[in-house]
Amino acid sequence: MPEATLHRRLGVLNATSINMSNMIGTGPFITIAGADGILASMMGPQALVGWLLGAVIALSDGLVAAELGASLPISGGNYIYLREGFGASRWGRLMAFLFVWQFLFSGPLEIASGNIGLVQYLGYFWPAMTPLETKLAAAGVGAIALFCLYRKITDVARLMMFLWVTMLLTTGWVIVAGLTHFHPALAFDFPPGAFRFSVGFLRGLGAGTLIVMYNYLGYYQICYLGAEVREPARTIPRAVVISVLAVALINLLLSLSFIGVVPWREAIHLPAIGSVFMERLYGKWAASALSVMIMVTAFSSVYALMLGYSRIPFAAAQDGIFFRWLG
Repeated sequence: MPEATLHRRLGVLNATSINMSNMIGTGPFITIAGADGILASMMGPQALVGWLLGAVIALSDGLVAAELGASLPISGGNYIYLREGFGASRWGRLMAFLFVWQFLFSGPLEIASGNIGLVQYLGYFWPAMTPLETKLAAAGVGAIALFCLYRKITDVARLMMFLWVTMLLTTGWVIVAGLTHFHPALAFDFPPGAFRFSVGFLRGLGAGTLIVMYNYLGYYQICYLGAEVREPARTIPRAVVISVLAVALINLLLSLSFIGVVPWREAIHLPAIGSVFMERLYGKWAASALSVMIMVTAFSSVYALMLGYSRIPFAAAQDGIFFRWLG
């Protein structure tokens, strides 16, 4: 059996778990509420329209990524697409070179945002953390994820599946708890002129959708692992489409669950709405349990992100435009 075939272990379920784990993470738990959150962008629940608009954008771009991933099932994702699309001997090599070096800045920033989101919920148990302790804790999360990734792809897939199931249990608990205690008067407490079409409405919708797109990032993650995907022409497109639609539904239900219990006017002042939401429903024990589950969910996002992104410098090193020892 060819070596390439031996490494193709990831099926649709594994691929979907990697995408969804990366997409959800702490995103909806820290971006729905807060002064810079989705609700604050339009000052009302009408901002949740952004989830639907974001899904259309993510699905449109996701289909492009899926076709590229199915056509070029090689580890490296965008790096490979730029190299092959512009020609590997001339401009493609330059474009790929520029991509991998700018990625050295953008990639760690994305990973760091997940680490910081995790530590925000750690603050529920450790409210007196100093800024230095917060930074050290966030860096520690990245170090643990790196240690857990130093495994065979089959072992990584098993751990990813466990983290994905934990993520589904976390979001499922919040959704069930929220919908069984749902107050429509709170959830649909629209301010006057909420849907009046104006420049302000478009500006707010744009700002909210920008935050929403942060929550959708990751629908293309499986494309970075193309060489490890089984039946890529079938697996990659399905994983992308299923991930986008499932995450859109989960995030919309999470948002409605939160504001159906915690008034949105209060929620815009809460950076960690999940803990407050659960404490209000069931008490401190539930808030503590959910905080732990959210941290596991955040870790799964960081883990999935590092898993996919590690293939970019690897592919570049094999081409000789990055440090060769990484190949």
